[in-house]
Amino acid sequence: MSVEYLVLLLGNYHYILLASVLALGVTVLLSKGTKRGKSGIPGSLGIPFLGETLSFLSANNSNKGCYEFVRLRRSWYGKWFKTRIFGKIHVYVPSVDGAKTIFANDFALFNKGYVKSMADAVGKNSLLCVPHESHRRIRRLLSEPFSMNSLSKFVQKIDCMLSKRLEKLERDGQSFVVLDFNMKMTFDAMCDMFMSVTDASLLEQIERDCTAVSDAMLSFPVMTPGTRYYKGIKARRRLMETFKGMIACRRTGSRHPEDFLQSMLQRDQYPDNEKLSDEEIMDNLLTLIIAGQTTTAAAMMWSVKFLDEHQGVQDRLREEQLSILRNKPNGALLTLEDLNNMSYASKVVKETLRMSNVLLWFPRVTLDNCTIEGFEIKKGWHVNVDATCIHQDPEIYKDPMLFNPSRFDEMQKPYSYIPFGSGPRTCLGINMAKLTMLVFLHRLTTGYMWTVDDLDPHLEGKAHIPRLRSGCPITLTALKNEHN
Repeated sequence: MSVEYLVLLLGNYHYILLASVLALGVTVLLSKGTKRGKSGIPGSLGIPFLGETLSFLSANNSNKGCYEFVRLRRSWYGKWFKTRIFGKIHVYVPSVDGAKTIFANDFALFNKGYVKSMADAVGKNSLLCVPHESHRRIRRLLSEPFSMNSLSKFVQKIDCMLSKRLEKLERDGQSFVVLDFNMKMTFDAMCDMFMSVTDASLLEQIERDCTAVSDAMLSFPVMTPGTRYYKGIKARRRLMETFKGMIACRRTGSRHPEDFLQSMLQRDQYPDNEKLSDEEIMDNLLTLIIAGQTTTAAAMMWSVKFLDEHQGVQDRLREEQLSILRNKPNGALLTLEDLNNMSYASKVVKETLRMSNVLLWFPRVTLDNCTIEGFEIKKGWHVNVDATCIHQDPEIYKDPMLFNPSRFDEMQKPYSYIPFGSGPRTCLGINMAKLTMLVFLHRLTTGYMWTVDDLDPHLEGKAHIPRLRSGCPITLTALKNEHN
């Protein structure tokens, strides 16, 4: 789920921050004389190569997030605009029809865009970076952990883990940061599901290295000691050695747990088009872990914030979840059937993803000259399907800034709800993310009331995805019911 967003972030060049104030001034001056040009799309390309890079980085490092860069330009030019960031021309596509044109023509007219630091971090065999001729094969073979059978086991594992950890936090009676809690929970659950790793010291090592790799995706790609890129590439090499060791042990040992890694290794004797190489397995293990952890954890953090601000929604959600809990034996874990019965909770999840826009936009590169809604797009330009603009469009969603899960009582127009993208590159972990959020909301609302201990609305600077800089700290109070 998080990898789509990482594609669009174009670096974290610390020394540039010294010139951020100047950059803002230059951008404003350049924007005033902007003409539409031959493409008909308004916007400022700025000076060659640099363009509006400094303004983009300044927004990304601020407590308003990088989408402030987009909002400001919309106030100048209207919904459609173009810009230049790190030498590449970007067009922001703000409409349902534009989204349909791009998503429906993935591989044919458009391909995913990525930057060197991101590709170096996740590896050339990652689903994120491979050319389209390899994409279909790798995506098909990676689908095993996301099958209903695998997800059924995952639901029970994460439910058990979540219940125990929330109980301990409530007993301790101390405030805890929701974002940090869910980052750790989702990471541990995925490592268990993908590789059956449960040892605390090994989990800590892998998580530390994954964090360094993730940080490197936003860095200047030069191997200078002490930089994020340097630390990330070193961490990636350590992770590859760790994964190699796991694969070697499974091939030579007697321990063969049933997990994603084993399902891949069981294909050793299959034809080449029906298996993944060791390098493909390792690169995509890393990709799946990083992609699944950060976005899902952030979305759960936003759900807590929105529910705290809308007590009526919280009460209705709790009523539904308590009804499900009362129909289960005391202490029983959730099942897929239980989750399928969470009608209102599913709408809360959808509204959380619409409101939080964890993936702000979806970047593509044009493979040939084309036209979108009458605007000429040149070969090699980047077109960003602006999910945030679509999700906040009052012509699509009445009162779009109001958290209202009941809006999903009605069927949505195709391509008007795209938190996971659409088409052949739809997020592979879409179902896992939804199920994780449902389990979290169930255990939180059936077991506890909570108070948010820091109401600071500002965003974390330099973050991969929009998230509160406070992480949303809360204190739990046990909810008394017949199952407690």
